[in-house]
Amino acid sequence: MSLPIIEMRAISKRFGALLANDNVSLSVAPGEILGLLGENGAGKTTLMNILFGVYISDGGSILIDGKPAQIHNSADALNHGIGMVHQHFHLAPRLTVIENLLVGTPGKNGQLDIAGAKAKLKNIERDFGLKLNPDTLVASLAVGEQQRLEIIKALFRDARLLILDEPTAVLAPPDVDGLFAALRAIAAKGLGIIFISHKLNEVRALTTRCVVLRHGRLAGEVPKPAAASARQIAELMCGHEIVPPSRPPANPGKPVLQLENISTSAHAGAGLKNVTLEVHAGEILGIAGVSGNGQKALADVISGLLNPKAGTLKINGQTVSDISPRQVQAMGLGRIPEDRLAAGLVSNMSLAHSIALPRIGQAPFSRQGLLQSGAIAEFAKDQIKEYGIQCQGPDVRTGTLSGGNLQKALLARELAFHPKVLIVSQPTRGLDVGATHFVYEKFLSLRASGCGLMVISEDLEELLTLSDRIAVLYEGEIVGLVKSENATVSRLGLLMNGAREQAA
Repeated sequence: MSLPIIEMRAISKRFGALLANDNVSLSVAPGEILGLLGENGAGKTTLMNILFGVYISDGGSILIDGKPAQIHNSADALNHGIGMVHQHFHLAPRLTVIENLLVGTPGKNGQLDIAGAKAKLKNIERDFGLKLNPDTLVASLAVGEQQRLEIIKALFRDARLLILDEPTAVLAPPDVDGLFAALRAIAAKGLGIIFISHKLNEVRALTTRCVVLRHGRLAGEVPKPAAASARQIAELMCGHEIVPPSRPPANPGKPVLQLENISTSAHAGAGLKNVTLEVHAGEILGIAGVSGNGQKALADVISGLLNPKAGTLKINGQTVSDISPRQVQAMGLGRIPEDRLAAGLVSNMSLAHSIALPRIGQAPFSRQGLLQSGAIAEFAKDQIKEYGIQCQGPDVRTGTLSGGNLQKALLARELAFHPKVLIVSQPTRGLDVGATHFVYEKFLSLRASGCGLMVISEDLEELLTLSDRIAVLYEGEIVGLVKSENATVSRLGLLMNGAREQAA
């Protein structure tokens, strides 16, 4: 029996009073695809950052091919054949594919060895089925192609172990299929893979074995994930039974949000082109699409952050004459942005002030131009209790909260003021199964109360779980509008890649 490529033995890591990893051990054998699972804050990222040299453990050891190894930084990890593909890509968009591969390499006789790099890229294509044109600018690559380049970068540096952190979060279904085919080909060549994901059906389909962390400790192992149910794995992650939310039949009322022939300039991807949509009271309209196809423009127009070149926006039947965040908020719109810190909460501010900020100039948070600190603190305490936000109190710095708790804080901030319509972008990206179900239950409760919701997500299973209707964006246009009972992953996937159909 061959030695494991890597072993992590009794790894511990403490940050002040927080014990992030507590005596954790795992190994990866040649040809193995190991799933690494756990709730937000369970210690997965810390453990992988130790393996990749971002952190140094307080205790324990790392063995590579059975021999002790010292990994003090990412260069050490790469030299030991460990590569990491992050959820947010680390690419230079103005350089070509081959130039990105050559960044940080020593070259040949003081010059870039482009011919040698292209030959190596051909070998990677032959061995693993990962194909890219070496002379293409990275800025022109689709999201799935950019991820392919990140994997190629690791293989180009002779990685024998690949760590993939939430690799399917931004991919359309056909891209996920292509990624899995490549990962299986990589494993078939004897390389090892650590696959981090909260999408349990993908974990069951791909991995050969799973280890589960809970509160920084090893909670258990799933030796044959394909033979286990998603519910069984979720219960091992959370330590208790997970009951999936149910979506009762919709009872939609009048339109609460209307877009009529909205067009915009390009905006963090495609601009909108004559988009016409309605969201009714008591319904959830899902918006599907591969990243960069107009979702950002759509969310920002509705949120008052982007003025359209043409078209009309109506909230509760009234035309928005002054499209601004203050105006749409005053008309009853709530917003939960995709980036929880950059566009949602303020990382360096206290949690209390972060969640009061959008209404800081209004009663009860201010009076005659003076902040009412007591009212702000009481509001925060009430929301922390109601939403189960795990933190040390209202004065904690917002940036120290985990992703799941940041999302709960955003929900608390918006829902406390009873919006008539709520627009949400990527609501559960990076959240564990427990936090995801909490968010779903809140959305369905809002729907039942008569709120209209627009949920923009690249997770099709999420949209199928929540939505009454699903509209698909492609290059800024609505290419399909499908009732949930007629929607399937394959049908939506075709639309996301440019197929068109009549509104269903």
